[in-house]
Amino acid sequence: MKFFSGFSLCNEVDFFKPFINESDYTVCGFSYGAIKAFEYVQKALKEGKRVDRLQLFSPAFFQTKDEKFKRLQLMAYRKNEEEYLRQFINACFLPYERKSVEHSVTVLEELEELLMYAWSRKDLKALVDKGVVIEVYLGGRDQIVDSVAAKEFFLDVATVTYIKNGNHFLLTE
Repeated sequence: MKFFSGFSLCNEVDFFKPFINESDYTVCGFSYGAIKAFEYVQKALKEGKRVDRLQLFSPAFFQTKDEKFKRLQLMAYRKNEEEYLRQFINACFLPYERKSVEHSVTVLEELEELLMYAWSRKDLKALVDKGVVIEVYLGGRDQIVDSVAAKEFFLDVATVTYIKNGNHFLLTE
């Protein structure tokens, strides 16, 4: 199993252990890492590598947000990166108690990429047509992404598990 971490995070895979398929042919990603996992699978298949399953945990889904929202996020990050990341991590755990997470080095370009990324149903469907099972996990109380819009978007190409009381980390308490 290969796992891609979320924006500004590392080693958060334990939050998703209950859902992860431990096969050598599974690729997983959380939030921003879901984008990276998807891109990795596309490349791996082109190179003739085997991938059976793609698991996307709270995939970064901002294509329903307007440009003003995205500009404000980038402006807040540029103004005070440390404060932005503190508030971001807090929001990931809402409405529940914050847990400890490890941080990685962050760069503005990663935030820009995740905010501007547009998922393609056509590209996702191409993976399905090549035999990749896609699973998407979303929390109904996610304060980071629009989980309802993401659910509607991914339903045509993936098995979507919607955890009604789940936050961005899919925790329910």
